[in-house]
Amino acid sequence: MMMQAWAEAFEEYAKKLLEESKVPGAVIAVARDGEWMYQQTFGERDREQQLPLSMDTVFGIASVTKSFTCVAIMQLQEAGKLSVTDPVVRYLPEFHFLNDAYTQAITIEHFMAHTPGMPPLPYLDGAMKRSMEHDPAIIGTEAEEELKTVPYLDTYEEVLDAIAKWEGTGLGAPGTAFSYNNDGYGLLGAIIERVSGQTYEQYMTEHILQPLGMTRTVFAVEDLPNQEDVTTLYTRKKIDGEEQVIAAPIWHDAPAMRACGFLKSTVRDLMRYLELFRTSGEAPVSGVLSRESIQQMTTPHARCDGYRSYGYGLMISPAFPDGPLIEHGGSLKGISSHVFTQPDTGLSGVVLTNVDGVPVRDLVLGILNTISHKPADALVYPIESCELSVELHTDYVGLFKSQEWMKVEIVSKEQELYLKADDGMYPLIPVQKDSFVFKRGRSAVWIDFSRSDEGKVERMSYSLRQLTKVENA
Repeated sequence: MMMQAWAEAFEEYAKKLLEESKVPGAVIAVARDGEWMYQQTFGERDREQQLPLSMDTVFGIASVTKSFTCVAIMQLQEAGKLSVTDPVVRYLPEFHFLNDAYTQAITIEHFMAHTPGMPPLPYLDGAMKRSMEHDPAIIGTEAEEELKTVPYLDTYEEVLDAIAKWEGTGLGAPGTAFSYNNDGYGLLGAIIERVSGQTYEQYMTEHILQPLGMTRTVFAVEDLPNQEDVTTLYTRKKIDGEEQVIAAPIWHDAPAMRACGFLKSTVRDLMRYLELFRTSGEAPVSGVLSRESIQQMTTPHARCDGYRSYGYGLMISPAFPDGPLIEHGGSLKGISSHVFTQPDTGLSGVVLTNVDGVPVRDLVLGILNTISHKPADALVYPIESCELSVELHTDYVGLFKSQEWMKVEIVSKEQELYLKADDGMYPLIPVQKDSFVFKRGRSAVWIDFSRSDEGKVERMSYSLRQLTKVENA
């Protein structure tokens, strides 16, 4: 069958991006109104053995898991076993964060929308520590040293205890500040267990994966009846000063935080899952979740940046061309994933790769652009700059950090502001008061600065997290 013009343009773009990102293997599929209109494999699932990929190859999906966790919470709400507006302490009485007033105010919904007011914490690495410390790919890296600073967190109780003992400053009253928070999502798994009487993994399998026919979606590849078609993981490591992509087959796991990002799945299974959101529960997969619950999940509950909002386990771009875009990505060692659906156009798609550090969302935007007869790398939103006095530069200049070891520096150079991060330096374009955009690769990235009551810049948003200013210029 002759390939459509948009698909030819997209595939040329995809091959170039995947080559630049040194991706060993990727699988991409696109459907309209539930009918597949494009599917392609790139590279191999195992580069060294040259093993082929398929639509049924199992990849890690990392944080795409979060939407599945929220489906489970919504099912329990439908069953009358909880309400998303209930305080977390009703189900996890051991939960404590900062003080009693703060603790009592945090609801299940705040965890689902990343708005409990908790800054980024290092506890996901504590939950993954046992699998990470035995991974040869970690040895000799900064991550190995960072891992030594966090405790083993093998149970929900240990995660709860670590959060209770954390001493620091909250981001604001629950519900007022968005900051991506894996810890809260991990605890949603504990809530699901206590309310349902099943383990998190059992509940997810019996109430979501099996009813949807997702037969190759699991938390452990050992649970697959056929383990043949599973990708090898790859990661990036500096060897003799040069970044190389190496095989790193050990899957990282976090038994106490699986609810935030540890499902493995396939393009075929995920395309079936997306029908739930494309059709708002009207597809053959209906019965898993009501139309009302899906609308609640896909309603913007928190502003992420000037382009995107967050629902429950899903990102929403209300002003996206041709209709709101519902999406989520995932990243862990050996994993870069992204899923999307756009109900107004009937489009859905999945991008899975077997190495971390891939700009997979750029591939999604490339799909949507080329289908709309635009260049694959066209900016979704025009950048409209505003005036910024050079005297204000000192407000922003400084070093910003999070306890997840994320670090960003804002510098002023020749009357321009720049962001330094991940070995790159990017000019900042002012677009609103305390808001900027910068071009990274083929994308525009939006950042916001937050001020104290006294008017001093104290935080910035970057990579969906709130980073605290630790040094001035």
